[in-house]
Amino acid sequence: MANNVKQQLVQLAALAHSSGSHKDVTERYKIILESVIQTGGAELVPSLQAFVDALVNENVSLVISRQILTDFCAHLTKLPDKVAKEVAHFTLDRVHTRVISFEEQVAAIRQHLADIYEREQCWRDAASVLVGIPLETGQKQYATDYKLETYLKIARLYLEDEDPVQAEAYINRASLLQADSQSEKLQIHYKACYARVLDYRRKFIEAAQRYNELSYRSIIEESERMTALKSALICTILASAGQQRSRMLATLFKDERCQQLPAYNILEKMYLDRIIRSADLQEFEGFLQQHQKAVTSDGSTILDRAVIEHNLLSASKLYNNISFEELGSLLEIPPTKAEKIASQMITEGRMNGNIDQIDSIVHFEAREALPSWDKQIQSLCFQVNTIIEKVSQSAPDWIAKTMDSTMTQ
Repeated sequence: MANNVKQQLVQLAALAHSSGSHKDVTERYKIILESVIQTGGAELVPSLQAFVDALVNENVSLVISRQILTDFCAHLTKLPDKVAKEVAHFTLDRVHTRVISFEEQVAAIRQHLADIYEREQCWRDAASVLVGIPLETGQKQYATDYKLETYLKIARLYLEDEDPVQAEAYINRASLLQADSQSEKLQIHYKACYARVLDYRRKFIEAAQRYNELSYRSIIEESERMTALKSALICTILASAGQQRSRMLATLFKDERCQQLPAYNILEKMYLDRIIRSADLQEFEGFLQQHQKAVTSDGSTILDRAVIEHNLLSASKLYNNISFEELGSLLEIPPTKAEKIASQMITEGRMNGNIDQIDSIVHFEAREALPSWDKQIQSLCFQVNTIIEKVSQSAPDWIAKTMDSTMTQ
């Protein structure tokens, strides 16, 4: 059959080169393509390859080859994945030297080939195929939504392959386009993908904030909103102890939806500053993704480190001071490790206190609420006075009138 197709194509090329009109030649190509597709069988792949070989030949008019290759791409999506993948690779190889002439068709082939690899869970191969689309360097002007959607898809595929570095590179490209897109669906995809990148990069508090924001978007299905909320809860628990995490814990604890989540008991203990034991974490560990189970530089897991820091903060509210030995026993870690973590948290300003290394004691300092509150009020009053001064400079008559009306009341 493949030889028969080649003969028909050779005759057609001769007709096109002599006196055949573009319309007649185009129709003949379409008839040959239809017959090849309908016949199918074992000769389908070599017949399609022969068809592509003849079509992208420089002797064929570019007007004809572009139109027929567009029809060819439409048929390609209806073929079995195994056949489509082989033919798609062959086509991309043949048009490689003339890719500028067939940008639109190449983009369509690459999109379909990426879908095939995605169904096969070959995430990196799918991403690599999409990267080959010249979105910024080609002659064709792609729509903003098309470029944004493609960049987000590439980022998502790299995340599935657990490569957050490459994913972040394409999320950064998408960020330059998302402000110009009016598609709410793409905006949601961007936020979800960006949250996942932050999650993989262990920026857990930032990821939790974005997951939590997604959980309120009505355009998302209820099940997906609850999944986003669960991700927000997990990221908050894994985050380093400090004021940011305390605020996020309060936000989630006050959200009634969190009571439906299986990890709610850990959230409750963290919010109420209760000591969490390793036995409490067995169920929670089952909810973690592979990248969230990574080991930190000191040999402990991310979850272990987060819980140790939480327990240390809880201890600071229970004790005025505690020895390294007792602190290690309380945190279920060696005393030297307890000292190191306490020192780091104090240095980073995430816990108030000081360390007496001679006597091997950690002294905790309680932050007084009233002086801090007074400073915040003082700062607010200063900012209000600054605003009034600026308004009085630009609109003195209005200020005078307002002050007079206030005095007479």
